[in-house]
Amino acid sequence: MLIQQTSTSLIDTLRLRRQQLANLINFPAILWSGSNTPRNFPANPFVFRASSHFLYFAGLPLSNAAIRLEAGKLELFIDDPSPTSALWHGEMPTREEIAQKIGADVARPMAELESWVENAATLAVQDAATWTQQTQLLNRWVLPQSPPEGIDLELAKAIVSLRLTHDHAALTELRKAAAVTVEAHKAGMAATPKAKLEAEVRAAIEGVIIAHNMTTSYNSIVTVHGEVLHNEQYHHPLQAGDLLLADVGAETQTGWAGDVTRTWPVSGKFSSTQRDIYNVVLAAHDACIARIHPGVEYGDIHLLAATVIAEGLVELGILQGNPEDLVKMDAHALFFPHGIGHLLGLDVHDLEDLGDLAGYEEGRERSDRFGLGYLRLNRPLRLGMLVTIEPGFYQVPAILNDANLRSKYHNVVNWQRLSQFADVRGIRIEDDVLVTTEGSEVLTAALPNSASAVEDLVSC
Repeated sequence: MLIQQTSTSLIDTLRLRRQQLANLINFPAILWSGSNTPRNFPANPFVFRASSHFLYFAGLPLSNAAIRLEAGKLELFIDDPSPTSALWHGEMPTREEIAQKIGADVARPMAELESWVENAATLAVQDAATWTQQTQLLNRWVLPQSPPEGIDLELAKAIVSLRLTHDHAALTELRKAAAVTVEAHKAGMAATPKAKLEAEVRAAIEGVIIAHNMTTSYNSIVTVHGEVLHNEQYHHPLQAGDLLLADVGAETQTGWAGDVTRTWPVSGKFSSTQRDIYNVVLAAHDACIARIHPGVEYGDIHLLAATVIAEGLVELGILQGNPEDLVKMDAHALFFPHGIGHLLGLDVHDLEDLGDLAGYEEGRERSDRFGLGYLRLNRPLRLGMLVTIEPGFYQVPAILNDANLRSKYHNVVNWQRLSQFADVRGIRIEDDVLVTTEGSEVLTAALPNSASAVEDLVSC
């Protein structure tokens, strides 16, 4: 259990957040933190991660705890440490000490929670032990795989409206996560020339994160097979001519996330074909960030990325036709199948435990188009939102060898020309971008992304 020095400003922030929630709902809400899940026996659990909704209002990653929020007040439910816990874990803070640190109005043992659940809304926590307890105490199904209903849905909408944009305290944490993420990627690039396996580069990257007493905000992707979008294997050898794609983010002690991707040549120098494709992806990345401003549709930013990529591939002779027409027929998605990015905050894909409730403006649904179906965010940008911008180019065998797709796009893809780019499996360039009054601020701008600067970081 982490208990760090908690400042008056943090307590004030937590009080303001729960008062903002009280302005949106007129019923009590109970948010559970979650519990440790054993890996194979009770005393050997997986690393604990508190529910993000709990963290937003409680501030500390407490395990086996719950908070009851009503009319701007916070009641903490948590047990005092057992008498034997000090033997194994050292001295642990008491319930009253924790309550003082987070500005709780009342502190009670967990056994008393049962008496305070009437008419309360909640949101499901991912671990089975906790959602089972939620279901039993509230006498209704509370399941992470089922969308919230009734007052739970009202609570979800209220929390989404608060968490879509970030207050000063959140941005302070997000900047910390971004700064450590940047340094971690630099360490990975510097380690590459002497590394034999992907795992060694991963170790260099995550070593920086661990040294800052942080953890990763998701399972790291460090791979020469960048065409596998969520590749979590690290056993492949690094060979001259390979591109290494690293998608890694740091998470602060209170749960706030960074998320950055860079792609660099193992040898320290891009081949001519790799540099050509890299510059197409970078052009899309830069164009999208230049377009960010409050009120701009995130979907339009995605389509801008698709158009710039299509333009670049036409110039390289890989695609044939008018770029706008190619995007309309989703030809770009042969090489850029995912969305341009997502919300970033207490989770790397922030609020996605609620499905598309946060990502999609009310009344909008996911498209069934090949080029739009994986768009994670489809709403106008707001001041204070933090989003990722992450265009890419991939040669995914499951896409390029699909008989139906090859038939549909046989007139627009120059397959012979594409074969000359066989040394480009996957390239992605991703940064964390805050929506500001002036347009945007790239929180991860300290990590260079031009081809030449990336080469310098690998070769230094």
